[in-house]
Amino acid sequence: MSLRKVLFWMHLTAGVTAGLVILVMSVTGVLLTYERQITEWADGFSVTPPTPDTRPLGVEQLTAIARDGGRGELASITLRSEPAPAAFSFGGPIVFLDPYTGKVLGEGSSRARSFFRAVTDWHRWLGQSGDARPLARALTGAANLIFLFIVLSGIYLWWPKSLRLRSLRPITAFQGGLASKARDFNWHNVFGFWSALPLAFVVASGVVMSYPWANDLVYRLAGSEPPRRGPAPARPGPSGPGAEARTAAAKPEVTLAGLDRAWATAQGQMSGWQTATLRVPTSPEAPFSFGFDTSSGARRPSTRAQVVVDRRIGEVVRREPYASQPRGQKVRGWLRFIHTGEAFGAFGQTVAGLASAGAVMLVWTGLSLAVRRFAAFRARRSPPIEKAA
Repeated sequence: MSLRKVLFWMHLTAGVTAGLVILVMSVTGVLLTYERQITEWADGFSVTPPTPDTRPLGVEQLTAIARDGGRGELASITLRSEPAPAAFSFGGPIVFLDPYTGKVLGEGSSRARSFFRAVTDWHRWLGQSGDARPLARALTGAANLIFLFIVLSGIYLWWPKSLRLRSLRPITAFQGGLASKARDFNWHNVFGFWSALPLAFVVASGVVMSYPWANDLVYRLAGSEPPRRGPAPARPGPSGPGAEARTAAAKPEVTLAGLDRAWATAQGQMSGWQTATLRVPTSPEAPFSFGFDTSSGARRPSTRAQVVVDRRIGEVVRREPYASQPRGQKVRGWLRFIHTGEAFGAFGQTVAGLASAGAVMLVWTGLSLAVRRFAAFRARRSPPIEKAA
């Protein structure tokens, strides 16, 4: 068998094997295309300074107001340089406050967040939860790897013997008036042609996020040492009656005293910042770590920096701009946002969403062609039916 024929059968077998999982990830990928923009629109909150000279309230004061509702443990605080609500995440609910008056605006659109949370669960874990997630994660990771092979082998199989317009037109443009099998073949080639390049980036970045060995390979190819991984997550805490109370009692209370001074110090380290996020420390002695982003639309690692401030003395402990990161970390950071297209703003998101839509059609037409091929094979193998005399 020729190389082309071997690749064709491997391509076909891979598509049939992982087709349904790839279809789920592709459909959910389309639905997640504009998650950030839709969620912000659904929240519907906006603020206006009472006067042009009005300055925002202190972060500690805003935090005290947000915590007053008894919503649980505070996880993060997000502030913007432009007039916009301050967001306080409590793990599940996100509370928005007017930074100028301290008024609680609400928790945003629970419907939009619940919808996208469910879609994300299907995209990553096929809708599974709890102990079933590791197996589902393994399935989506394997499907990502198989899909990468399908995309790359598809480019080879698609490549025409001649690059003349007459040869290219049937596999790069939709043809009308075709029968069902010929139509599926035409559509499969056309969607594959226009989706192959962005899909290669989207799927390859998904493979890197799915497998530690792929993640380490990115670092090594970039000439950096792969990061060391921490120990396995600790076992769940005590269970039974009163378990939550015992756990809360054992855990030291984390206060945010000194946050205003630390915030002023960190803010002075980053000119032109647009968004700042504080991950609330998990211990009373831990410093404050602020993540800054100078981009107003796209999400790029090159526009991000971290500033760590000692809460006791209010001085900078560490400043990590993008330029100081190892090359492997830089490449890995880009892959995260190339996967969603956000690295190139709304245009990149649109391209990634269209590529995911193309993947849906590739799976659909590919499975249809496989079923037709199998049916034809069965028909050839079946003995002819003799007609009655």
